Amino acid sequence: MIARMKAHHFSLASLVLCAGFSGPAPAFAQAQSSTPPAQTAAVTVPFVGCASDGQAGPIAAPSGKSVTVAIPAATAQRLAYYKAEYRIGVLAPRGWYCFSIYGSSGIELFVTPNPIDTNGLFADDWKGFPGQVIELAFDNGGTSGRFEVAKVIARVFPEYKAFAQGVIAEGIEPASDFPSGPYPSDKLTYRGKSVVEFETPAKAQGLGTDSRLLMNASAIDGVAIVSGADTNLTLWTARVPVTEGDLIPAMVAQVEREAAAAASN
Repeated sequence: MIARMKAHHFSLASLVLCAGFSGPAPAFAQAQSSTPPAQTAAVTVPFVGCASDGQAGPIAAPSGKSVTVAIPAATAQRLAYYKAEYRIGVLAPRGWYCFSIYGSSGIELFVTPNPIDTNGLFADDWKGFPGQVIELAFDNGGTSGRFEVAKVIARVFPEYKAFAQGVIAEGIEPASDFPSGPYPSDKLTYRGKSVVEFETPAKAQGLGTDSRLLMNASAIDGVAIVSGADTNLTLWTARVPVTEGDLIPAMVAQVEREAAAAASN
């Protein structure tokens, strides 16, 4: 997404800022998780560690054990759990590749069906992913990540508009960078005042392109979640093959569960 790419310079600030991302925060009182297909059960999926690079240099992929998830067994056989050093992980199709970038403003985790050009992620002329990818972005509302948080709040979270107004009032970015109201083409499904699931149609701008996913001939699914004392934002976006589209509900539900659990710790 153009706006996110302008804002995410991942400054060389203290690594403590990243460690602080998981600090205490209130739970989502009104949020409801997406409901995966019926007949869910506690099953396990493989853990895949993802390497990272950012403000303090490269970080090796973490190791981990299989992860227990509440999804149909048949669905679990097609998924794995991908996680970098910081923040929560994501469910994504098995056999994909992953990498994360991090900085004082937040983190971004990418999972793709093809190897990721990790050097290209930091190139000045890199515009984003034109094809299939799953991205989990976390913007810290207490740091420079607040600009991205405020932009999404202005679009779809009226309950938090005071935060967006405060960021606009700083005058660091023009008020025109924070359009109010949903994108015309987006389909929104609220799961409470702080959680909204969405679909950005093919060849359209929306919350789905407020990410590293470039517009193309396929739709983008996603969920945006506001949480924490600093008013943080978790933005999950996905463009997957048609054959993997039935996995979307399980992947979205997992993000919502983990975001809620992280916010309540």
